[in-house]
Amino acid sequence: MKAILRITLSFASIVMIGVTFAQAQRVIKGTVYMDGLPAAGITVEAHKGGNMMTSFDGKYEVEADAKSKYIRFTFIDESKKLEIEELSGDVFDFAFRGSIPSGDEDEGASGKVNTGTLEELMKAQDIDFMNELSLYTEFYKQKDYKSAIPHWRNLYTNYPASTANIYIHGGKMYETLIERATTDAERDELIDKYMKLYDKRIKYFGQKGYVLGRKGTSWLKYKLDPSRENTPEGDALIGIHKKGYEWVNESVNEQGAETEPPVLILLMQTTVALFKLGEMPKEQVVKNYERCNEVAKSIVDANADETKVQQTQETVLPYIETLFGKSGAADCDALVNIYTSEFEQKKDDADFIKSMLRRLGRAKCTESDLFGIATERLYELDPSAEAAFNMARRYLKKDDMEKAREYYQMAIDQETDNELLATYYYERGLLRYAKMNNLVGAREDARKAISLKSDYCDANMLIGNIYVSASQSFKGTDLEKSAVFWLACDYFTKARRSEDCSIDAAANVAKYKKYFPNKEEAFMEGLPAGTSYKVGGWINESTTVRF
Repeated sequence: MKAILRITLSFASIVMIGVTFAQAQRVIKGTVYMDGLPAAGITVEAHKGGNMMTSFDGKYEVEADAKSKYIRFTFIDESKKLEIEELSGDVFDFAFRGSIPSGDEDEGASGKVNTGTLEELMKAQDIDFMNELSLYTEFYKQKDYKSAIPHWRNLYTNYPASTANIYIHGGKMYETLIERATTDAERDELIDKYMKLYDKRIKYFGQKGYVLGRKGTSWLKYKLDPSRENTPEGDALIGIHKKGYEWVNESVNEQGAETEPPVLILLMQTTVALFKLGEMPKEQVVKNYERCNEVAKSIVDANADETKVQQTQETVLPYIETLFGKSGAADCDALVNIYTSEFEQKKDDADFIKSMLRRLGRAKCTESDLFGIATERLYELDPSAEAAFNMARRYLKKDDMEKAREYYQMAIDQETDNELLATYYYERGLLRYAKMNNLVGAREDARKAISLKSDYCDANMLIGNIYVSASQSFKGTDLEKSAVFWLACDYFTKARRSEDCSIDAAANVAKYKKYFPNKEEAFMEGLPAGTSYKVGGWINESTTVRF
């Protein structure tokens, strides 16, 4: 039966073409689709030309006059018209319902898209557009994406400039489909289409920087999803990070202070990943770190959105700092290489020098010539508390303890930031302890540091070490000398609560517990475990008896 119908339809086509041949001056052909598939039974009629009915392959071919203005497509009692007067060529595919299947879904049904805006299309009463918009919107609101997609695709393909919601809602639907995909191949095909959606959005609605940030975010999220069947490795992994880096990097270039804070984190993450994969030199990692910090600070300075400012200050900046610190690129060689030439160009910029010295200090590059020269230059430009602090470090390097102590005092006298002030007290205490054997003065500074920053584990470690040193010269009975180790371990235990000192502090507790008094000594003194005991002398501090 199917074969007979196919022959009948073909025969009708030949007859109709023959009837109109004498007056035709062009042959128009193409394929008619319905819901994405070739459609049979569609009558195709050219203005001032011939007509035919499509077979199962959906193809048509009709003779037309050189002045034909349209092609009419009719299915049962419904007709649609395609205007061809201003179109070039003689091949016109047409979607009677739904859209034309294509790899990138970027071409309209006729090879020409309608770039009218929503207002223009509504004013023109474009029935096809309004019907598709109404149907897709209704299904989308119900989260019936399966039903919404054919209507959405028609708008996406044929009316790409009508409304940005096509791209916003389309992105949501693609994300849902990606998350529901059961194989990596299916997921990757959807991801590729999703990326093209971002490109098309830029083409018709601009906002390049913003959209590229979202594109890079989606790419990295779904390509590096740990739930994938096969974890990307080798060249595949490098390629994923390179693409993501390219998009978020360009987004930051375009957006500047308008950059979305999470995009900065992704820029630093992909930077570090490419460095660890051997695809980026450490000097570039340093430059990107600098750039991320500068952009983050510009977001804080320029933004009226308190949530965005808070997110940048409390999450983005600390995370970028952590990423860079653990990257392996933040070594002295890289920092000195990158900053030496910059310092020559910006040696009159006090803010730049401060920022550079902080980073060199965090990377333990205080022994470098650059640190010394820049420190002295900063003090010339701005004899501030921070500059005095760096000068103290400079003289410490030269073993000029008196000068170092003098500059530490200057820094302490001028500083108003409690966290920085705590650092100055701690470092001066360390100087007094390690270089000047002034245990009382060192403990005084460490205590002041802790009063300003209660969780300052380094200052607690310092007091513990001061007491260990004091035990050697402490006057009293053997038990009184051993009791000093109770106090030392009290401070090591406090320091142990912080991740920064936990390993060293735990090692010190284990090391010095063996010097605690034994039970027999304590029994002779009438000291049961758990009671309070006061260590006298200059220490003058209470602790708990244990063995």
